[in-house]
Amino acid sequence: MTSAPDYSHGIDSERALKYAVQHIRGDRAQIIEGIIEPVSPTWDHERAARLVRRQLEDRVDELGCVEGSGNLDLPGSSNWYVPDLAVVPEELAKGGRALLPDQTLLIVEVTSESNAETDRVVKRRRYAEYRAPLYLLVDRVEGSITLFSEPGHLGYTRADGPHPFGTTLHIPAPFDLNLDTTGLTPT
Repeated sequence: MTSAPDYSHGIDSERALKYAVQHIRGDRAQIIEGIIEPVSPTWDHERAARLVRRQLEDRVDELGCVEGSGNLDLPGSSNWYVPDLAVVPEELAKGGRALLPDQTLLIVEVTSESNAETDRVVKRRRYAEYRAPLYLLVDRVEGSITLFSEPGHLGYTRADGPHPFGTTLHIPAPFDLNLDTTGLTPT
């Protein structure tokens, strides 16, 4: 009986997985704890992200930043995220490479039925571990919004929420703005 050849010697599996997900034809994809997941949000999901984006746009411009849903790498892990929205300094956005969570000013994830627990638990823990300073969770499933701040290796040490949709939520420095969540309530 012949054993199967061992092809793992000398192969960086994290790098190979992240290379593969960046070269998927068609839809965008992310890697969550080693599992490749397509990114295909519904229109209501996109609507919620747009409502947050529009309220941030002017302040983002004043800060010399850009907002979008570019790739975030989490080196040393089998994770490659495509957030619903991230705010990053414009100079870091140039060049088309993935950024790290600690290079962001704010990350926003909007839940759907299919990914709610991932956004609430896994991504929240990982964003804190990789030092994303602010993580805004727009939970469409529960109808709430929560802002996490002060990241540490065991998670965020501060949470403002969950607040029901319709609540005004203050986004602290460098944004220093009040986010109106009324429009997030489904009709």
